[in-house]
Amino acid sequence: MNNSKEVNSIELIAAPFTPMNSKGEVKLDVIPAYARHLIDAGISGSFVCGTTGEGVSLTVKERKETLQTWITAAGEDLSIICHVGGNNLKECQELAAHAEQKGAAATASFAPTFFKPGNAKELVSFLEGIAAAAPGIPFCYYHMPLMTGVNLPASEILEEAAERIPNFKGLKYTNHDLYDMQKCLHYQGGKYKIFSGHDEVFLASLSLGARSFVGSTYNYIPGVYSRIWNAFQQGNREEAIRWQYFSVQLVTLLIKYGGGVRAGKAIMKLIGLDCGPCRLPIRPFTDKEFLNMKEELNELGFFSPDITTI
Repeated sequence: MNNSKEVNSIELIAAPFTPMNSKGEVKLDVIPAYARHLIDAGISGSFVCGTTGEGVSLTVKERKETLQTWITAAGEDLSIICHVGGNNLKECQELAAHAEQKGAAATASFAPTFFKPGNAKELVSFLEGIAAAAPGIPFCYYHMPLMTGVNLPASEILEEAAERIPNFKGLKYTNHDLYDMQKCLHYQGGKYKIFSGHDEVFLASLSLGARSFVGSTYNYIPGVYSRIWNAFQQGNREEAIRWQYFSVQLVTLLIKYGGGVRAGKAIMKLIGLDCGPCRLPIRPFTDKEFLNMKEELNELGFFSPDITTI
């Protein structure tokens, strides 16, 4: 994580979609163009095989191949963080070891989602085993209780992990509890990196001290967030709020069309980088849905060229 470039003192890392064909098979040949798209847009890095990348819907082999392709395509221009989480500890360890071997900048894992840990100590015991499989690179906890169902305070997990995991460097905080987020940001004087993971609270996260961000909409509207940051730096409150509300409106539209993964993947096609459909159980777009969403995006002002790059 330390080798990623920063854009105007903030770090924007895109959570990329995993390209697939109409049969739900991974299309690795799209990734080089995808990486170039992110680099040209001014993005700092790529968080591979996470929620947006449908990581839990991929096989271990597919996850390894996807990561390897991203690392090769990124070269020195993108910092690659690999999500290796799942319910099977042995598979998570296998993925973590592979990520270190192939040159990933860091690994990350969310909580197991079926047999759920009951407290921070239990969760960190699981994470500890994953981090130990890739001891030479940083490890982050991926906090996303809405999806995992593990609603333990991130600040408690941070404290426990800091004591027990030698290569623990921070967490990806994808939750709307900004009280808990502040505790994480200021723990031990801000020693640990906290990636804000909800694009719709980017400005709020900035105001609390966050300077590192991982999000799905950075794939196609990174310029919105650079504008929020510039306005924030200049003390232009109205401008910052205006652009943040654009993000909120877009996220609302994504939710209307099935969420950030389903609708976001369709948006990638609209901007000329076809990542195909999602893997089941996420249903494919109908032609009517696609045209309706395109029309609503146009009404929102989505296709303005000044929001597609930093």
